[in-house]
Amino acid sequence: MNNNTLKQYKKAIRIKYEIEKEGKYFDYLYKPSRGKLRDLCWFIFENNPTQDDLNVFKNLLGLDFDHTKKNKFKEKKDKFRPIETFFKGETDLSNIDAVNMAAILVDFEPRPFKQFYEIAKTQEIKSGKKFEKVKSVFEKKSAVKKEKKSKKRSFFMDFKSMFF
Repeated sequence: MNNNTLKQYKKAIRIKYEIEKEGKYFDYLYKPSRGKLRDLCWFIFENNPTQDDLNVFKNLLGLDFDHTKKNKFKEKKDKFRPIETFFKGETDLSNIDAVNMAAILVDFEPRPFKQFYEIAKTQEIKSGKKFEKVKSVFEKKSAVKKEKKSKKRSFFMDFKSMFF
């Protein structure tokens, strides 16, 4: 399930990217480059990021977000190359932190992947329970039909046994 859910997560991020590239951050996302994505990242993180987003930042870039370390951050442009090629549809992301950063850049929710996974897991359990409920109703109906058939047979069998 994990691999399937990760594929769904990436697909949902790409769909969100297609919407967002025409929106508020058009200048950064329409024709993404490493530099544009890096600049968008800085812009987003300057405006009250969540703790989960800060963790993704640290894991992917290897440094804590700090307003005073913009020059150090600018050196990390190559970390955005896989995200650039992912958005362009040229490659698939294998690094989960890069996938989560792509989600941040297009403001995809729920993020990070762990939250998406938990929600998907919960929905799968719910749909599984619904399936089991439907299955049990169907089985009950089948059992009632079989019981009716067996009663008819037993009546005729009893009738037959009376005369033969």
